[in-house]
Amino acid sequence: MAALYEGYTLCGLVPDQNLSSSGIQGIEEERDSDHVIVTDSTRSVTLYKVSDQKPLGSWTVKQGQALTCSAVFNSQTKEYVAVSDHKVIRIWKEEDILLDKAFKATVSSDVWMVHCVHGAEPVVLFQRGAVRLLDSVLSAPQQPIEEVLAQDEVIRWSTNIVAATQQFVIFTTEQKGDHFLYLQRLNPNSLQRHRLEREEPSLSPLSFSASFRDKHICLLYLYPNGRVYQSVISVRGLGAEEGAQALPLPRSLLLSLPVGEGLLEAASAMVLDEAHVAVVGVPHPSAGAGKDFLCIWNTNFQTLQAGKEMAGKIYGQLWSYSNKVFIPHGKTLSVIPFECPKSSLASALGKLRQAKTEESKVSTSVPSWNNILHGEKAQTTRTVETRKTRTTRKTQSAPSLTIDQVLELIKTAPVAEIQKEVEGLLSRADLLDLQPLVGQLASTLVTRSLADPAFYSPSTLAQLVHTQCLCHSVCPELVLLALERKDYFLCQLCLQFFPDIPEAVTCACLKAFISMPEAEAEKTSLEPDSISFMETIISPERRQVGLQNGFSPTSFEEDCSDATGGHQKTKAEDEKSTTPLQQICPVGLHKAVLLNEVLQTAYSDTFLLPHLKDLSSQHVVLFLQYLQFLYLKYSQDGFPQMHEYRSPNLNQIMDWVCLLLDAHFTVLVMTPEAKDLLLNLHTFVRSQVRLFSELGKIEGSLQELHKMKTKRDVGEYSIEIIELF
Repeated sequence: MAALYEGYTLCGLVPDQNLSSSGIQGIEEERDSDHVIVTDSTRSVTLYKVSDQKPLGSWTVKQGQALTCSAVFNSQTKEYVAVSDHKVIRIWKEEDILLDKAFKATVSSDVWMVHCVHGAEPVVLFQRGAVRLLDSVLSAPQQPIEEVLAQDEVIRWSTNIVAATQQFVIFTTEQKGDHFLYLQRLNPNSLQRHRLEREEPSLSPLSFSASFRDKHICLLYLYPNGRVYQSVISVRGLGAEEGAQALPLPRSLLLSLPVGEGLLEAASAMVLDEAHVAVVGVPHPSAGAGKDFLCIWNTNFQTLQAGKEMAGKIYGQLWSYSNKVFIPHGKTLSVIPFECPKSSLASALGKLRQAKTEESKVSTSVPSWNNILHGEKAQTTRTVETRKTRTTRKTQSAPSLTIDQVLELIKTAPVAEIQKEVEGLLSRADLLDLQPLVGQLASTLVTRSLADPAFYSPSTLAQLVHTQCLCHSVCPELVLLALERKDYFLCQLCLQFFPDIPEAVTCACLKAFISMPEAEAEKTSLEPDSISFMETIISPERRQVGLQNGFSPTSFEEDCSDATGGHQKTKAEDEKSTTPLQQICPVGLHKAVLLNEVLQTAYSDTFLLPHLKDLSSQHVVLFLQYLQFLYLKYSQDGFPQMHEYRSPNLNQIMDWVCLLLDAHFTVLVMTPEAKDLLLNLHTFVRSQVRLFSELGKIEGSLQELHKMKTKRDVGEYSIEIIELF
């Protein structure tokens, strides 16, 4: 999953008095990924070495003058280029001290922006839409510049992209509420104009971001209502005649971000790679109002994968270079490193995901990946239908409700009607992208359940979780609602399918499961495969004498005698010492199944330990006894490796033992009933150490054997003696 790491301050800011602007006009990469040039909104350009967090040089125009576009670095000539007062192009080198004495040229038309991609020649974009190479402009600064845009059309955003061997200038404009996209290709020159679809009610995009992949230019844009759209344009099609009529620009909805009440004012979305988008200024789904976050969303699976709260006001500005995000907030410009591993279904579901039940394996449709990722129309769509879905479609003769109608129905209708309509909506063939829909349905159901104690629809919520289109970030109150209503089957499903459950929620589940009365637990209906697994290992026929993983009855007795001072055991003590190898599970079957789900949930030690300390000593001892029971069962020679079942592994069991001991060591030492348990756990640790020590010896021996040269002349019969030291 994507991750945001600890950030650091690059420099301080001087925002304007009403805090509407951060005081930064632009940030551009310089000679390499460790150098950037920062242009403020008034008069200065500063070169920073990012890793050292210090300025290497600064240049300022005279009082009364102003920089009107961010400075760029020309890697071909090792020079900086900026524009002051819209018409004065300034060029200087790092060794120049006074900016006023450096080269400058006044052009005949106002400049909107100078763009420069590393290794390419700088390009000048004029405010009326004309594009020129910088050298062409400087050869005749007073040359007439044509007007490409209409009289009342203004540029809102622009960028420069090198696609293969072609260089493109991309910019968007606004005219009377309509928004247009221009793609200007250089060498050979061609211009293409597109009209963006209107977003009701007459909303204008807050930010744009462009990238090039798979011979397509991908435009990403965010609206104040939280909707993030993507438009894909093929580079091969850029041969339209200049001045041609605006073509409609198709779009696809990538994300529908939570905005709370009202609309976004200062927000930005930026492409990080083909599957991840960085978003700033949008409320975090599980945080309260008034808090500003930087988040990374996975667009393939509609999941929030990383988030970091930013202190101070967010200005809706965001830059990204070489796996670092530059974000102004409050009076600080911060640099936050990030990582976006290759997006896949396995990473989206979490590394601990295992085979699901047979029902969850059935897929209702196999859509084209091109249609999902690039918005292209698939030529063929192969449908895989079960008998259940075919029967459902035959019975759907009446027209089904729309999504909005079902959402409104959830707010007032009875449980049976809601269950029927939601099931019908999810079985529709025309819904290929279920992630946004499932999130809306789940949030609406949870909201009504929290507001109305008499309302609860467990089967519908379980069906939504089974779609695997939900995560904790999208519906953060779902697990806590299930705990409140004692719907432990839904809790189990959430622990199985949600890869991003916070450690606090994991501990809340653990506390609820372990404190639940056995009689209540046995009445709970749980996932059949998980029950089958526990029935298998609890079955009396499964008791074995021989053990593995470095643990055996003989070593257990030796270690116990060492730990107790080596005194001679009586017959009663000898019988008592063998009971741990044949003990009965300390918790009931259903409670054990739920505890297994907790063991398999992903966590971070740092965040989990503080919450584990809230457990009582009685619950800690009981949980440790259960972990001891699992360890002994897993160590049996005859223990089957049941990969078809979802079950914890030995490493997870030992990790949780260590976590509980770290969180409650002092309490356990002072608890009399925990003495024998601690001695046994100490024995387990010693056996594991002995095992890995022996494995190390075997590894060394195998390495020596590998180094030995094999004799070539070997007769038909030979005896070879190998000595291992």
